[in-house]
Amino acid sequence: MKRTSFIFVMFMFCAIAMAQPASTSKLGGAPGAPLRMGFGARGMGMGNALTAVRGGELSGYYNPALVPFQSTRTATASFGILSLDRQMNILSYGQDLKPTAGVFIGILNSGVSDIDGRDINGRPTEVYSTSENALIASFGTRVSNFVSIGLSAKILYYHLFEGLNSTTVGLDIGFVYSFSDQLALGGVLQDINAKYTWDTSKLYGRDGNTTTERFPLRRRLGVSYMPEYYGSTVSAELEIIGSTSIMRLGAEMYPIEQFALRAGVDQIDFEGNLVAKPSFGFTLKPDFGFVSSYIHYAYVLEPYSPHNIHIIALSVTFD
Repeated sequence: MKRTSFIFVMFMFCAIAMAQPASTSKLGGAPGAPLRMGFGARGMGMGNALTAVRGGELSGYYNPALVPFQSTRTATASFGILSLDRQMNILSYGQDLKPTAGVFIGILNSGVSDIDGRDINGRPTEVYSTSENALIASFGTRVSNFVSIGLSAKILYYHLFEGLNSTTVGLDIGFVYSFSDQLALGGVLQDINAKYTWDTSKLYGRDGNTTTERFPLRRRLGVSYMPEYYGSTVSAELEIIGSTSIMRLGAEMYPIEQFALRAGVDQIDFEGNLVAKPSFGFTLKPDFGFVSSYIHYAYVLEPYSPHNIHIIALSVTFD
């Protein structure tokens, strides 16, 4: 009876959240775009469909309620190869806190370099760069045998131009309901109160003003299924970002213990306003003897870009 009641409450929670007034921002021009690209090779290789995935390397970026399911202490460094002079670098660490909780800390650095500066006459001046960063701190706990909840606080820092920076804080809240060891449901409200605030008075004096750009609220509901053969995981989720609805699919399997294969599709938009982003990836577990390490790789087909995305990551676990 308690399990049935909780399922009903969680579906009501998601229904109310998704019924909130949508942001009027268009997704393509909405602030925080790099933070919506994904977090690391495993997640991006599975189409970012990790809202309800409880196994493997976990990340509070996708759902803070997942961090209690971490079985080891794991540190990860990730490097992205992107076109158009963009960069994406990630550092993270997560571990469980016995008996029922877990923590996660992640740093995401992204930006654009080699921006050609010109004066009013079109003559070259100097080369500029931007830097968009997020420090994510997540805590989650299991409140029963079936239910996990979590909270993430994100410090958002954007350096746009000399004297033009923004530092704010956003929040994520999430839950996971475990029907069994194989089947789970997860939901997240993400980028609550996240925004950038710009004060241009240092650049333009009296002609400057203060502008606030709010992130579109992200509302996700996902399911995952982990059958007992080949360490497999399949997942699917629905996300509403502002006024845009998309679906994601992901899959992972371990043909052998030292090797994993992944595939996914992000940004499935049934209204046809966005182009889907298929992805592929793998994990290798080299035997160094003295430490447990993993090499991850993801390849993401990126529309509207001259080249696709490569993500390379190294994870080290401490039992």
